[in-house]
Amino acid sequence: MAGKIRVTVWNEYRHEQNNEDIAKIYPQGMHQAIADYLTATGNFEVQTATLDEPDHGLTPEVLANTDVLTWWGHMAHGDVRDEIVDKVVDRVLEGMGLIVLHSGHFSKPFRRLMGSSCNLKWREIGEKERLWVVEPGHPIVHGIGEYIEIPNAEMYGERFDIPAPDTLVLVSWFQGGEVFRSGCCYHRGKGKIFYFRPGHETYPIFYHQGVLKILANACQWAAPVAGPDVVFGNVRPIEEIAEA
Repeated sequence: MAGKIRVTVWNEYRHEQNNEDIAKIYPQGMHQAIADYLTATGNFEVQTATLDEPDHGLTPEVLANTDVLTWWGHMAHGDVRDEIVDKVVDRVLEGMGLIVLHSGHFSKPFRRLMGSSCNLKWREIGEKERLWVVEPGHPIVHGIGEYIEIPNAEMYGERFDIPAPDTLVLVSWFQGGEVFRSGCCYHRGKGKIFYFRPGHETYPIFYHQGVLKILANACQWAAPVAGPDVVFGNVRPIEEIAEA
């Protein structure tokens, strides 16, 4: 695609406003930490959107001018209006990329697109996480070594109730012994979806250079491509067919 990839960084933006400790980590919100990194790469045209803006910041104009949407939510999944979810899902099917972060596994758009509960095990005691690259030739892990390590993270554990990924790129191991499918690629319609596990709000994970590098790579991977339009229904034959 020509020009910079247009990324909208969506964040619930409730924790940072209601919890002083989280506000100290992300004084301008997690969305701004992500947006600042993506902007600094020079590859993206970045805007942000949050839950409490009109239309959750996802107006028809914003969605029409978004190539890739990143989504972080946690405490207010139910506050996202269904008509906005419909529009997000429709845009994904039309070709917009969707990057779902951490607790966004329970978001309405992700659950709708997966068709499953997206439930999992969890534990929050600040244990170490090691994310192993299991598909080293994939563009999402370009420039990443065999693994990245996060010193303090919330644990997510299997079973993760999602459909089998089209491509599994990253698998996490946690200090407590659990493993988790942490980097999952999907195709829905013309759109590409990447679920990426790291990002708990009480830890400075969206300043971790490895996490941010993978996130930027994922935005490039998920960007729309100039493919053919999708056609359904009754169509005329391309070749002339002699009647029997």
